[in-house]
Amino acid sequence: GLRAVIYTDALQAVLMILGSVLLTVLGIQAVGSTSELVSLIEPDFWSMWKPMAHPDFPWTGVLLGAPILGVWYWCTDQYVVQRTLSARGISDARRGSIFAGFLKILPLFIFVVPGIICIALSKQGHIELTDTNSALPILAGFVLPTGLKGLFIAGLLAALMSSLSSAFNSCSTLITFELFKPLYPAASEKRLVNIGKISTVFLVVAGITWIPMMKHVSGGLFEYIQSVQAYIAPPVAAVFLVGLLSRKISSKAAITCLYFGFFAGILRLGLEINKKSLSEGSSLFEIADLNFLHFAALLFAVSTILLVALSPMLPDTAERKRNIEEQFFSKCSKSKNNGSEGAGLDKVLSFVLVGCVALVWWVFS
Repeated sequence: GLRAVIYTDALQAVLMILGSVLLTVLGIQAVGSTSELVSLIEPDFWSMWKPMAHPDFPWTGVLLGAPILGVWYWCTDQYVVQRTLSARGISDARRGSIFAGFLKILPLFIFVVPGIICIALSKQGHIELTDTNSALPILAGFVLPTGLKGLFIAGLLAALMSSLSSAFNSCSTLITFELFKPLYPAASEKRLVNIGKISTVFLVVAGITWIPMMKHVSGGLFEYIQSVQAYIAPPVAAVFLVGLLSRKISSKAAITCLYFGFFAGILRLGLEINKKSLSEGSSLFEIADLNFLHFAALLFAVSTILLVALSPMLPDTAERKRNIEEQFFSKCSKSKNNGSEGAGLDKVLSFVLVGCVALVWWVFS
């Protein structure tokens, strides 16, 4: 299943990038020129550094909260980790991640800019933009010719289905091998496959059931995705980073930190959904009204402090420490493919990638 998902993702990525580039170019031509696009849009749209009181993306949240979401997604999310583990070796996995990092810069120009183009076209009276979540298909319907329009929409829907299949594949894998198999280690391969199918159906039903609740969380679709990630990412990122930097962290403290972070995130999500019923000025309202990126930074700091403080109080047994050493550190050091091949070039490319990100931040400051 994973092989089919990866091949499909690779194909859809090419179609989406080419289609989005074409959409951006034709959109700028429809507006008139790049200079006219800039003149039609308020300067605030071209700046990534908003005031601290900005309701969605304050600069403090972007600086402190957004990297936490990045660490969680790129380093621990099953969606990414599963593909990294499918690489032929450490070198391939590392280079694939670096290449994905460069690709991740593109959405700013081929996804965000088309949305800004949509606003410009609506100001010129060419289109009617009633729902910002529909900006991309509206723009595609206006600037693309009939043949390319159908191809782009088909690619968009296929990419959506591919993303959903990837998510369901990752979630069903976790449920089957991390939850079911430890309880039933003697389960046959056929039974494991059936559990994966049943869990996928359950996830689809749960996802459809959750759709009506999305309107109660943040304003737009992008804000919703980021805010939900901000409720689950901080404790996972804290455990990953602190565990990576120190061997003094105990597994019991890590599990406790993850449980705490999970319930704190669920509490925040529940308060945000019921925000209208809370009294303004109350502590619960203040928690619900806190910007999601600020909440992510705060939860990360609390999770880190909790993890460090609990580790001496909840130490691992000597046998547990030995098992961890054998399972992780020893195997990594003895691996034949330890990733040393081409490591120098990969370091250079990593620094170039960091420089490109810093350049984007500076240009859109």
